[in-house]
Amino acid sequence: MEMALGILIMFPFGAAIIGCFYLRMYYKLRVVSAMVAGFLWLIYSIYEFLIYARIFCSEECNIRVDLLIIYPSLLVVSLFSTGLYYYKKRTLENSG
Repeated sequence: MEMALGILIMFPFGAAIIGCFYLRMYYKLRVVSAMVAGFLWLIYSIYEFLIYARIFCSEECNIRVDLLIIYPSLLVVSLFSTGLYYYKKRTLENSG
């Protein structure tokens, strides 16, 4: 888990890919929580890129306390959106 999160820190573009995935989920079935998750992932990607480029922090960014709030928040929103997406998809398949 730690290595997967480290990849998002080293390559902020990965978070943008996840954000685009959630935005695609929104456009496919109009699940609003997927749009929220997509935009949050894109905002996080921009934020992480600015940290990586040393614009938001000085030379010493080893201790990232902000990630203790950001990662659990992204996880909760992402899991909720994914669950709601698949619930809506299954409901539409069973009704039609």
